[in-house]
Amino acid sequence: MDLEGKIDAVVSDLRERDGVVVAFSGGVDSSVVAALAREALGDDAVACTAKSETLPAEELDDATRVAEEIGIRHELVSFSELDNPDFVANDGERCYHCRTMRLGKMYETARELGISTVCDGTNASDPGEGHRPGLRAVEELEVFSPLLAHDISKAEVREIADRYDLSVADKPSMACLSSRIPTGLEVTEERLTRVEKAERLLRTWGFSQFRVRDHDGLARIEVAEGEMERALDADFVRAAREHLSDVGFDHVTLDLHGYATGSVSPANAAYDEEGDEPLVADVFAQEYPVGEDD
Repeated sequence: MDLEGKIDAVVSDLRERDGVVVAFSGGVDSSVVAALAREALGDDAVACTAKSETLPAEELDDATRVAEEIGIRHELVSFSELDNPDFVANDGERCYHCRTMRLGKMYETARELGISTVCDGTNASDPGEGHRPGLRAVEELEVFSPLLAHDISKAEVREIADRYDLSVADKPSMACLSSRIPTGLEVTEERLTRVEKAERLLRTWGFSQFRVRDHDGLARIEVAEGEMERALDADFVRAAREHLSDVGFDHVTLDLHGYATGSVSPANAAYDEEGDEPLVADVFAQEYPVGEDD
């Protein structure tokens, strides 16, 4: 089926429902679902954004702006992942716990509005991208994923966003702030706040694809390969060092490998022999010979 046929199938599928609540982050996937839902159902389509400590303020502003751009009703709900000790522990299932809570708020909103269907932006490329425990929450809660159901890939999502003139068509993926904290290191409000403040600096300097990883007080800045030269600019280096120190980091580094998804907790991350103390800074643990004056 060509892309036009897939779009028509999604709209037709959504049109058969009494209404939908779209779990809406303002990213390209959920924005496309929201736009198609709005086309199919008009005022019976609702975008819902769950505000919490892991959602950067700029992302919330983006979600509000894009919902207005689409013309869809936009509801905001609040909750705290930090109320859940399983999330705070930050084991390999952190995203499962987060997604379960976040989607739970979507269902609460749907019940209040008398709507039976909750949709999300999972696309056909997502299941093949490695360890994705959040997708298990989507399945368990019986969330409808129209992009996945109609075999729409990530590349096709961006093409649809471009067809609908959505401003987020080329927006880079932006995972929640807790993804900057290595597995096994507790997620705390302090760590989330200093990561958010640190990344705000990079956004101000015009970087588009970046992360600031928090290795228990050591900030590891990642930027896309095409932006590396700007990250090495002396003025930015000075600003990053001063600003990140001011917001609570003890050390500031630039990762010369550049931006890479999942790099904060790589699949081969080291643990101690008992298996319960992750070496969260193992990426920096290699010893190098030094001279007497080093």
